[in-house]
Amino acid sequence: MKFVRPLLPLISLAAAEIIALAIPDSPLHQKAAHPYFAVLLLIVTVVYYIGAFLSDRISRRQKTPREHPIFYRAPFLAGAILFGNLLNLFTVKTALFPVLYFPSLDRVFGTLVEDRVLIGKCIGFSLGILAKGVFGGLLIGFFTGLAIGFSKAAEYWINPIVRILGPIPSTAWIPILLIVFSEARNASAFIIGISVWFPITVLTSSGIANVKNSYFEVSSTLGASTFYKIFRIGVPAAMPHIFLGLFNGICGSFVALMTAEMIGAKYGIGWYVNFQKEMMAYANVYAGLIVIAVMFYLIITLLFKVRNRVLGWQKGVIKW
Repeated sequence: MKFVRPLLPLISLAAAEIIALAIPDSPLHQKAAHPYFAVLLLIVTVVYYIGAFLSDRISRRQKTPREHPIFYRAPFLAGAILFGNLLNLFTVKTALFPVLYFPSLDRVFGTLVEDRVLIGKCIGFSLGILAKGVFGGLLIGFFTGLAIGFSKAAEYWINPIVRILGPIPSTAWIPILLIVFSEARNASAFIIGISVWFPITVLTSSGIANVKNSYFEVSSTLGASTFYKIFRIGVPAAMPHIFLGLFNGICGSFVALMTAEMIGAKYGIGWYVNFQKEMMAYANVYAGLIVIAVMFYLIITLLFKVRNRVLGWQKGVIKW
């Protein structure tokens, strides 16, 4: 079995290429300009084996060899290729699925190439709104959580407001925000900021409250200032909770972003998907969903990298 496992992606790729190129398409489907699906599978498989080979060489040079690194993702990649192969067979080859709602994979992936200028513009628009909203919500939520965690007066006055306003879905503010803000882009950023602010505030204050009081007592004995106790003791100790709040806030911001862009934005990947749906261009809709999945996956992956860097001292202790 250990000799067959690394060959699974190649076997799955061969079956997919045969079906994609040898079996004729159904006349019910609109023909794509190029065999994008077959080319994509070939590129992904080649990149996978090159990456596995380089990873193996690097680990051997560093004298930290890992057991069969090429085998680890092989079944998953083979399964993903098989899924795409079956989907290709049931859509463009046999038209078993409704043609209007299930276009060919060649047209879906072809949209990413042929409509790349508009899609790129929409990605930039969405990332701009997301960055603006997340930064504002993170900044305000962080300091609000610090105030609640360290100050009894702030906890008395602010905590009830957080508990009342926080659970309200951010999208419920849309009718009011459209009146307050003259531009839909600012309203969208505010919606995202609200979705990030609440979990950051709650988990930052919770993290501060869970810090051992002995840490602060020792620092006071050694003559530490209030600023030092907050930012050199409280915040680092509460950092796992803060990152957990950031993770929840980022995930909530994705939902808020997609909803916010459907209320009047002129661009954005959420607007793109909604616009193409209204035009009944479902190949473009699926292409937009692929872009959303990849974009959010990269953002979450980057967040995990930052967390691992900042919380390196807790490696092996805290697991998400």
